[in-house]
Amino acid sequence: MAVGLLRNLALSGVLLAGLAASAAPALAAAPEKPKLQLGVGGRQALYYLPLTIAEQLGYFKDEGLDVTINDFRGGAKALQALVGGSVDVVTGAYEHTIDMQSKGQDVRALVELGRFPAIVVLLKADKAGAVKSAADLKGFKIGVTAPGSSTQFVVSYLIAKAGGNPSDSSFIGVGAGPTAVAAMQKGEIDAISHIDPMISKLEADGGVTVFADTRSEAGTKAIFGGPLPAAVLYAKKDFIDANPETTQRLVNAFVKALNWLAKASPEDVAKTVPEAYWLGDKALYTRAVKADLEAYSRTGIIPRAGMETSLGMLQKFNTELAGKTIDLDKTFDDRFVRKATGEN
Repeated sequence: MAVGLLRNLALSGVLLAGLAASAAPALAAAPEKPKLQLGVGGRQALYYLPLTIAEQLGYFKDEGLDVTINDFRGGAKALQALVGGSVDVVTGAYEHTIDMQSKGQDVRALVELGRFPAIVVLLKADKAGAVKSAADLKGFKIGVTAPGSSTQFVVSYLIAKAGGNPSDSSFIGVGAGPTAVAAMQKGEIDAISHIDPMISKLEADGGVTVFADTRSEAGTKAIFGGPLPAAVLYAKKDFIDANPETTQRLVNAFVKALNWLAKASPEDVAKTVPEAYWLGDKALYTRAVKADLEAYSRTGIIPRAGMETSLGMLQKFNTELAGKTIDLDKTFDDRFVRKATGEN
């Protein structure tokens, strides 16, 4: 009798285990391309902080991905690498998805990383007195991360909005790191449109005047009239279609980074990033993070109003968009971020 009871208990255990297994969700599919090349235009810039957080905290590895980060001198260079096929995905400005659609290339944003540009235009103090509006930047040598990058877009918009012609100014690529600080300090440029921590370093050193600041919601709306999405993760539609599980895992990692940033203090961020990002001054870097924390996306979703503001900004100075029909619905594929955040 005891043997029979034990046999029945064993069979019951097997049955329960089988039922539990059948009730459990199927294992997630393996990523189609676990080894990836990601392009970025200046990884140490706070504009791309969610990327650094995802890398440093191991979120890509947690998603089963081996991501190699290729650092370029500016966002336009990272975009060129995507078009040329040397990288699979890019963290770069949302505006590039609009610009590429006008050129017949289907490039789509997958998750919003920055909800405000956090780009600041500084003038050399000895030049500031002559600048009453952005139209007065005519003849100025203006430093940007790279020609064709979002840092140039912002100042070109300001000039056009004021009735000037951006082509009357010289845009000089100064990179996205310490080389940008050096160019301003050495007097190689008259003004700079750039991002933190380089902006905070220049402010701390003195000799500059803030002309435009988009690190906050108020500053962004004052300049553009509405929200303006900044950095996003973007890829070619062909890549997305061929690698949906890989794409989902990438977006998952960035959503984790955004969630971490939403709760992090500037001190937490400074402790997490590589020391080389501090520009030799941890306290200054911490202040820069404090100035920028408001700019990071809270949802990963690009609002429709932000898409429209971006298109309007580009149309103000980009003559290649004249007469072109842009389908904004094709600039952002929100399926993956909605799944990552549990919205569907």
